[in-house]
Amino acid sequence: MHIPVQPAEVLEYLDVQPDRVYLDATCGLGGHTGAIARRLETGFVISNDRDAESIELARANTADCADRIRFHQGPFSSLRKALDEFGVGQVNGLLADLGVSRFQLTEAERGFSMMADGPLDMRMDRTQQETAADLVNFSSEKDLADLIYELGEERRSRKIARAIVRARPIQSTHHLAKVIESAAPRTGPLHPATQTFMALRLAVNAELEELDSLLAVAPELTAPGGRICIISFHSLEDRKVKQSFQALVRSGRAISLTKHVVRPSEEEMRENPASRSAKLRAVALK
Repeated sequence: MHIPVQPAEVLEYLDVQPDRVYLDATCGLGGHTGAIARRLETGFVISNDRDAESIELARANTADCADRIRFHQGPFSSLRKALDEFGVGQVNGLLADLGVSRFQLTEAERGFSMMADGPLDMRMDRTQQETAADLVNFSSEKDLADLIYELGEERRSRKIARAIVRARPIQSTHHLAKVIESAAPRTGPLHPATQTFMALRLAVNAELEELDSLLAVAPELTAPGGRICIISFHSLEDRKVKQSFQALVRSGRAISLTKHVVRPSEEEMRENPASRSAKLRAVALK
């Protein structure tokens, strides 16, 4: 069962009104999209995602409110085209949940997780060419170490990169996880491959570059008085969101709605452990 992160907070900070238009930039399995659409009467929500398979599942999960949803497939850098496609100049609220969807994490063939053995894929849009296997097997040792250190914030990046290069070719998630664990044994609750897997995913999907595109275009896509709400899950993303929102406030273009980052309640984290690292920030445009 799909459980969206911080659904009550999202609806509150977006200030969803029944006759307005909203953009869910990260549809996933449709949890937030459905929650917004069910609050609408004459308005609608444009629901976007890079993953065609996730969109199809979201359609099924939101069938009860389908008349208030317009689906679009594409990265953040295509959001202007998405609004144009539906004849919308600006939306009244924009949401982006930057987490990986449960579907992507639990489908072994997608290669996002080490929990089940699968191919080293990690592409959110499976029409793109480069996969995680390409990065792992064809990057230089230095490039791999830099990638793992910068995107995964992994201090043992050099040891891990050296072990990966020596173990090539690596084609599966379990194989990669074992190679990493042999080079960097577990020292805490997290599996030692966790940060490397995250780094590879960010790189394969150019996620930080796409986030930069979203943060640049969001104020132009959102109408005066509208809200922008973003949920991030790790420090690299949250830092970018925080700095972008602070710049909007300093320039006089927006008012901060979240003095401090908003985290899930203790109850939500108990019921949905996947929400525990979520960080929500929101602004209202002037």
